[in-house]
Amino acid sequence: VCIHRVRSCSSIRFIKSKYVCVFDKSALKFSHQQRLFRTSPVSCGQIVQFKLSDIGEGITEVTVKEWYIKEGDSVSQFDSICEVQSDKASVTITSRYDGVIRKLHYSIDDIAFVGKPLVDIEIDASKGVAPEEDVVETPPMSHEEHTHQEIKGHKTLATPAVRRLAMENNIKLSEVVGTGKDNRILKEDILNYLAKQTGAILPPSPKAEIVPPLRKTEAVPAAPKDKARRIPVPVSRPIAFSGKDKTEPVTGFQKAMVKTMSAALKIPHFGYSDEIDLTQLVQLREELKPLAEIRGVKLSFMPFFIKVRHAAEPCASHNIGVAMDTEQGLIVPNVKNVQVCSVFDIAVELNRLQSLGSAGQLGTSDLTGGTFTLSNIGTIGGTYAKPVILPPEVAIGALGKIQVLPRFNGKGEVFKAQIMNVSW
Repeated sequence: VCIHRVRSCSSIRFIKSKYVCVFDKSALKFSHQQRLFRTSPVSCGQIVQFKLSDIGEGITEVTVKEWYIKEGDSVSQFDSICEVQSDKASVTITSRYDGVIRKLHYSIDDIAFVGKPLVDIEIDASKGVAPEEDVVETPPMSHEEHTHQEIKGHKTLATPAVRRLAMENNIKLSEVVGTGKDNRILKEDILNYLAKQTGAILPPSPKAEIVPPLRKTEAVPAAPKDKARRIPVPVSRPIAFSGKDKTEPVTGFQKAMVKTMSAALKIPHFGYSDEIDLTQLVQLREELKPLAEIRGVKLSFMPFFIKVRHAAEPCASHNIGVAMDTEQGLIVPNVKNVQVCSVFDIAVELNRLQSLGSAGQLGTSDLTGGTFTLSNIGTIGGTYAKPVILPPEVAIGALGKIQVLPRFNGKGEVFKAQIMNVSW
């Protein structure tokens, strides 16, 4: 007896064949049996919806600021997928799976909600060649989209005033032909384009001279004898545009500012202002600046104020916050455990927080846990202010600019003093 089994696997059918041959002296008997099973196509991958997990601090929604991947890209575990910004900090989302990105559920500046799908990832379970169905799932970029991206990447030369004029009249600069140097778009190009669209005729240039018509009885002179009588009449251009109000959505740090200011209204405030003589502190800073340069530290007055402030702090951990004005909005990171830090340590930490704050990369731990806040209004030339307490803190201080003013000593003598106004 000879038994031979053949197994065949494809994406369409499963065939199992069995051949049995029996030989004897009298006759040859042949038996054939075939079974055919038709199944659904075999998929080598599984689509998994990668949901936005809870990033803490009771945050329920974030704004997608940047995608690090696109549809069709392969990702591995712990690869960066995107950067999102909550009302407290910016967070980089990393992948949990190894696979291929099949769908992005949000665009840049969209609001993503915690617990909702962020991306679809196809997990490559078979580690083999991807089936044909996988190729069809990712549609190729259309010609119109490709052309739009090329135009978007091209930089149009125009001044801010010209761009504002085009924006207020809903004119795309890519449709205007520039007549300036290097095809730069001028104000006249916008006005001419607007006149063609509306069918209006632009008035002549103000430099043109307009001569009143002569009466029939007057003879036309061959050449004017007195040029002083020909006074040009200025012609004013009609206003071709007008300003429009628009509504801007409140997102990111601005949304956090709205929540904080609203919560601050529930806290009773008591204000107190005074002036401080910083003459000796100014001298001390000048003496310590060479040591700070050796350590590579930029030493300002703020580390001294933070270090002095912690002496009156009743909490166990003295986390002093510093208000910073960034492009994203007002943020208040804090220096942790000031009671165990030197002035140089505080300066290093302030430089780190300022760098991360300017780049919008501050973490949640940098923005939470503060016990007291200092706001330096002296950077904008302010002297006194009415600071608003940052919940859940109970006090805040505003530091004015340092001014050189005359003051009297105990003997009644006038001396030059470095005065700073403080508002609590």
